Amino acid sequence: MEMGTITAAYIAAAILFILSLSGLSNQESSRRGNWYGIIGMALAIVATILNKNVDAYGWLIFAMVIGGAIGARFAAKVEMTQMPELVAILHSFVGMAAVLVGYASYFDPNNNLYGVEATIHNVEVYLGILIGAVTFTGSVVAFGKLSGRMGSKPLMLPSRHMLNLALLGVSILLGWWFLEAGHDGGTLPLILMTLIAFAFGVHMVMAIGGADMPVVISMLNSYSGWAAAATGFMLSNDLLIVVGALVGSSGAILSYIMCRAMNRNFVSVIMGGFGTTSSSDADEGEQGEAIAIQADEVAQMMADANQVVIVPGYGMAVANAQHAVSDLTKMLRAKGVNVRFAIHPVAGRMPGHMNVLLAEANVPYDIVLEMDEINDELHEVDVVMVIGANDIVNPAALENPNSPIAGMPVLEVWKAKNVIVSKRSMATGYAGVENPLFFKENTRMLFGDAKDSVDAIKAAL
Repeated sequence: MEMGTITAAYIAAAILFILSLSGLSNQESSRRGNWYGIIGMALAIVATILNKNVDAYGWLIFAMVIGGAIGARFAAKVEMTQMPELVAILHSFVGMAAVLVGYASYFDPNNNLYGVEATIHNVEVYLGILIGAVTFTGSVVAFGKLSGRMGSKPLMLPSRHMLNLALLGVSILLGWWFLEAGHDGGTLPLILMTLIAFAFGVHMVMAIGGADMPVVISMLNSYSGWAAAATGFMLSNDLLIVVGALVGSSGAILSYIMCRAMNRNFVSVIMGGFGTTSSSDADEGEQGEAIAIQADEVAQMMADANQVVIVPGYGMAVANAQHAVSDLTKMLRAKGVNVRFAIHPVAGRMPGHMNVLLAEANVPYDIVLEMDEINDELHEVDVVMVIGANDIVNPAALENPNSPIAGMPVLEVWKAKNVIVSKRSMATGYAGVENPLFFKENTRMLFGDAKDSVDAIKAAL
């Protein structure tokens, strides 16, 4: 394929990727956005394979078959509750790809660059490997935390901030050594920098608490985009640069939006935060006693209500209760009850987790509202049912200045006339913070598996 045709294909793919991002920004158009992305990626892959500089088709097909088979297997097998860790581990692949491409580009025997061109290329190699290494190990640790293989508590090493600054300073010095040493003597500082970047990625994510993990996912998404862009510069691939910039910038914007939703800033997330410790009993005072309720009582309460708001959380995903919740919504709406959903920006373990679950269960988009759209109306609601959510409905964020989540915007469900909390037990949420909501006078606890509880409510209705 001629270069002009390849360039045209790359431009078309880039436009499709932009349309994909646009489509994914809205629930109604998300399916179309997915298809734009799929078609754009297929076009990009075909155009790249048909490049006249590509000749090792045997190895290429062999690698694509293996990679495609593994990807298809994992995509078909993964549960919706495992999507966050799947996204995290996929980010690690992008990071490692940037590292390997960087080394391959540096040791390429056909690299005949000199002078300023050689310096620019070496800067691209150095930055690509640095970002890729941090992305790789950071994503692996995020995968471990999200999948439960590692604890959600942050690792607080003594003088950890000074350690991070020292690692950054050493990386800069090694970069100067790498550029000054030239091609013959740059291998050692490049390897040392890679090891330091690996260590920094581990420490960075280990120091981040459980409630900040959704932000970490979007942050690593941004890192993987910049790593891909750096790889594009190394390979002189314009489309890879464009795609990397799109992913990197969109991930950064999403991280900012989520930090704002949690009343946090990006630096405080990186420095570690929510999940450090739960408030002490002295700080929280007397909690009181939680009052249990049965499914038939909940059913009667909902049937008599004019307005019901459902707040889904990670527990709904674990119980795979989204379809039962959808059926319950249909039954209540058929009885004339105004049912809506309230979604916190960081509900679940990744951005948009609850929206995806509800869309999968065919819940109408127009009754799924964001926190800012519904918070001011909760005092008018007859019944709020919280299904498997914890930290995002915790009044301690607003009432207890000593709480680890103090200042975080939450769904103020306790202002409703009645609150039903569906949980397996009285355990704390992912951030490890006690929740005074469970002991409010208007709160009742519906204990048990979320799907079983909702099915029992449906049967009572």
